[in-house]
Amino acid sequence: MLFDTDILIWIQRGNEKAARLVDGESERFLSIYTYMELLQGAKDKKQHKYVVDFLKEFGFQTLAMTENTGYRAAVYVEEYTLSNGLRAGDAIIAATAVEHGLTLCTGNQKHFKALKELRLKIFEP
Repeated sequence: MLFDTDILIWIQRGNEKAARLVDGESERFLSIYTYMELLQGAKDKKQHKYVVDFLKEFGFQTLAMTENTGYRAAVYVEEYTLSNGLRAGDAIIAATAVEHGLTLCTGNQKHFKALKELRLKIFEP
C-alpha cells in the first residue's frame, strides 16, 4: 500500500488509528514526493532525523519518480487541475500508486476522487 503524506503526519501527531493502519500492512510504500514533504516539514535537524528514523523503523520503501510516473502525473494535472483542483504533488503521489499497481491510503479523498484508475483506501481519523 502507498501511504499519502497525511497518514504519516497523523502518526507523528500520535493518532493510534493511523499507526494501527500502517502496522497492519506488510508492505509500506511512499512516493518520493511524500518523502520530500515530510523532510521539508521538519523544523530542525532533530526532527529531520526523527522522520528518517521513523520511516526506516516502520520499513517504508520510497518509490522514485520514473519517467512514466512523471508523464502520468502531468496528464493528471492537464486533465484535472481546472475541473477538480488537482495539485502537482497529489498528481505525483497518485501517479506513483497507479504506476506501481498500489492502493493509495489517504484521508484526503477529495484530492483524488476524480482519478478513476486510482484505487483508494480512505482513512478517517
